[in-house]
Amino acid sequence: MKGRIKRVLRRHINGIPVPKFLAPKCVKEVLEYKPIPGDVFIHTYPKCASNWMQNIALYIFRKGREVEKSTDFLKLIPFIDMLGMEGMTNMPRPGAFKTQIPYSYMPYSMDAKYIFVARNPKDCCVSFFHHARRQPGFGFWDGEFNDFFECFIEGDNMPYGDYFDHLLDWYPHRRDPNVFYTKYEDMKKDIKNVVLNLAKFLGKEYIEAIEKDNSVLYNIIEYSGFEYMKNKYEAIFDMDRLQKDFEQVPYGLQYMKEFAQSLNSPRSLSEVQYVYKGNVGSWKNHFSAEQNERLNKKFLDKMKGTEVLQWYPVE
Repeated sequence: MKGRIKRVLRRHINGIPVPKFLAPKCVKEVLEYKPIPGDVFIHTYPKCASNWMQNIALYIFRKGREVEKSTDFLKLIPFIDMLGMEGMTNMPRPGAFKTQIPYSYMPYSMDAKYIFVARNPKDCCVSFFHHARRQPGFGFWDGEFNDFFECFIEGDNMPYGDYFDHLLDWYPHRRDPNVFYTKYEDMKKDIKNVVLNLAKFLGKEYIEAIEKDNSVLYNIIEYSGFEYMKNKYEAIFDMDRLQKDFEQVPYGLQYMKEFAQSLNSPRSLSEVQYVYKGNVGSWKNHFSAEQNERLNKKFLDKMKGTEVLQWYPVE
C-alpha cells in the first residue's frame, strides 16, 4: 500500500500493546493480579465474541435471572483491562472477568478457570475495523478499511498485538483441564450446545439448574441474544446514569472518557457501541482479492501444523 497508513492508537505497557484509552494503572493491576480459587477469566482477541461470552457466563452464574440495571454489567462482568483492580474487587462472586491480555502475560493459576473463544481472522478484522471507527478512544473514526487491514496484517501495530500470535499463544492450552474453548462460528451455529457445555465446565450446580428447569436455558439464550444485549449495552456508558448508580464512576471508565475527549473526536462516549450483529463470512463484503490472498498466505504460514487450518479452510 502506498502512502501513509492511519493507525489505531495504542501504547505499550510492560511490553504489551494495548489500546491507548486504557488507563496504564488498570492494565498493570491486571498483570500483577494473583488469581484465587474460583476465579474465571473470559479471554479473546478483540472482537471475537467476548461480550457475547460475557453475557452467557453471567446468566449461567445467575441461573437465568435477569439483571435489573444496565450499569450492573460493569460490576457483574467487568472488562478488567479497563477497570483494573476496582473491577475485580467489586465483582460479586461467582462471576467472570474479561481480559484480552495475551496468554503468556495474563494472570494464571491452575485453581482458576479460563474461557477462550476463537474467530475467523477475516471476520475478526472486519468487526474490529467497525469497532475502531465507532470507539472514539481508538482515534480511528475517519480511518478506512484499507488502512486497518494493513495494521491487522502487520500485527505489531494492533492493540493486543498480532491476531495470529495471540491465538497461537493460547492454542497449546485448549485442552487443559481448566480451559474451555470454543469458536465464534460454533456459537452462531448451535448456541444451545455451547451453553450446556459451558455450564458443565463452570460447575455441577449450573448444569443441574438447567436440567431441572427448562426456563433457565431459555433465559440464558434469550438474555445473551443480539437484540437484548444491544439494548442493555446502549445504556452502560451513559455518564449521567453511571453517576446516579455509582457513588463514584470507576476510575478506568473516567480515564477512557477523558482520553476520548482529549482527541476532539466528532463522536461522544455515549455513542460507543460494543455489540454488533456479526455475521459469519461478512469479510467477503470488505476484502479485495489481493487482501484475501495476502491474509490467506499469512494464515497458512502462521497456522501451519495446527488444527486451526481445519477450523477455517482457506477461501
